[in-house]
Amino acid sequence: MGQQEEKIRELHQLMEERYGNLKWWPADTAFEMAVGAILTQNTKWQNVEKAIKILKKRGLMKPEALWQAGEEEIEQAIRPAGCYRIKSNRLRNFIEFIMEGYGGSLEKLFNEELKIARKQILSVSGIGNETADCILLYGGNLPVFVVDGYTRRILERHNIISGEKPYEEIQEIFKKALPKNATLFKNYHALFVRTGKDHCRSRARCDGCPLECEGNNVA
Repeated sequence: MGQQEEKIRELHQLMEERYGNLKWWPADTAFEMAVGAILTQNTKWQNVEKAIKILKKRGLMKPEALWQAGEEEIEQAIRPAGCYRIKSNRLRNFIEFIMEGYGGSLEKLFNEELKIARKQILSVSGIGNETADCILLYGGNLPVFVVDGYTRRILERHNIISGEKPYEEIQEIFKKALPKNATLFKNYHALFVRTGKDHCRSRARCDGCPLECEGNNVA
């Protein structure tokens, strides 16, 4: 195993020792999880939770219900998540994709070969790599590693990557370093998010960070 892969494993061990199993992503159904992944783009999770509560209250947390809902109705429901017109359009694109391609069944989508399912989701206008992989990993329990802004920042600050490395290249690092396991990938991604929010912000707060503890030679 190369030095890069060893560092990836070490980061995981240090964060897991601090935070344990974070049991992320919170959702009652795979569809709710997918909706949350689309709504959480460029906003705080607390705002997404407000929008999800409204969607549930209005009976819109099902593919068929959102498929039949009007544009204005969806916009009003998801307004707390911000950029509600853009996100309403993305949601409607995703619902159209699920309804017309899979009869409203996410399970049918997740039963596709992983590469095919990922390609299909990425064909939906407004859905990029991170959102697609969140849906596959957390909604479908499929072993694909999610690379987000916190992941990039932590890897850069610990000299594991540099520059504007493409999303797929960063994913490949994790594929080489870790067993292909959805449960492992879920918690590792959640650990990046937690560490990023607590310590590895745009202005680093290294004091008390699990990756800057005494004896840690990762950095």
